[in-house]
Amino acid sequence: MVAELIMEASNILTERVIHDTTCIQQPLKLFVGSWNVGGITPPHSFNLEKFLNTQDSMADIYVLGFQEIVPLNAGSIWAAENSDISIKWSSLIKAALNKRTPAEDAFHKAETGESQRVHPLTTQSSIKPGGATDYKCIVSKQMVGIYITIWARTELSQYISYPSVSCVGCGILGCLGNKGSVSIRFCLHETSFCFVCSHLASGGKEGDERHRNADAAHILSRTIFPPEPLQHLPRKILDHEVIWLGDLNYRIRLPEETTRSFVKNKDWNLLLQNDQLRAEMSKGHVFEEWHEGLIEFPPTYKYDQNSDDYYGSGHKEKAKRMRAPAWCDRIIWFGKGLKQVHYNRVESRLSDHRPVYGRFIAYVEVSTLPGMN
Repeated sequence: MVAELIMEASNILTERVIHDTTCIQQPLKLFVGSWNVGGITPPHSFNLEKFLNTQDSMADIYVLGFQEIVPLNAGSIWAAENSDISIKWSSLIKAALNKRTPAEDAFHKAETGESQRVHPLTTQSSIKPGGATDYKCIVSKQMVGIYITIWARTELSQYISYPSVSCVGCGILGCLGNKGSVSIRFCLHETSFCFVCSHLASGGKEGDERHRNADAAHILSRTIFPPEPLQHLPRKILDHEVIWLGDLNYRIRLPEETTRSFVKNKDWNLLLQNDQLRAEMSKGHVFEEWHEGLIEFPPTYKYDQNSDDYYGSGHKEKAKRMRAPAWCDRIIWFGKGLKQVHYNRVESRLSDHRPVYGRFIAYVEVSTLPGMN
């Protein structure tokens, strides 16, 4: 009889806790960066602090997407992963976020070597003796040249759950990974996030934007995250708070000489009025109801190697195939819980693209009990 009364009281208490649990919104700082590195392996001493904008206030979570971390040749497109390259990028990211030199970070290669799988989460403190914050990799994944890696303050790790990955190839034969996407899903407290890193179809001819639209549609329809036992988690991209980053490859619908003239005069508004991505979004052909921040920076593609000059701007390139400047590298988002506070590019001569980054405030649902908030 006593045992039955205890069980009944326990059930009543459990039901009351579930009923009384409420959610509050907690702001979280996100940094999202994208960079097509043109198949160039960075030197061991390469410093990513400028790309990660670490001179400003540090974010809670860093989402970093790369395209062409390996050259897209016949040999590489058949191999989904190159662990040596991804480990190198992971080591450089860790050194920049945690303010270690590459030599110091050599002691931590065992951890960065796990970059192709979901990392175990920990509740250990991330506060260093000097008061700085440590970051750790939550999950990362490479598919041919596409690589996405997510880093979080270590003290946030205990609140991150169900990380998973979904890859979609849209390249050669409509399925190989030289083009396509790698998407990562996870839950932070009660909010599910999805980050899509993609490299869409290239081409500057009229009508090539339709191939990019088709790639985006394939990614949206074919990306499915695995089910979690006993959990009703969203499995499709649009069921989350979503940020899509990458080399989307959309060009400017103007004659090349006109485009170059507008770029020289910094007429960004006139160029954006003819931007393929903006036009296709406004027509409802792609990314309907998605958002992009205000672009107030020069086109990110295509530059001469190790130069601040756009490809084809000098006399020596006139005989080569021309490629007019364009905003190929973009960050867009979908969802009501995201607010972009900054959107810009970074000046780095490593490749023929300039990286872009966005800072966001994400409003996360956090469960609380009465009197705890």
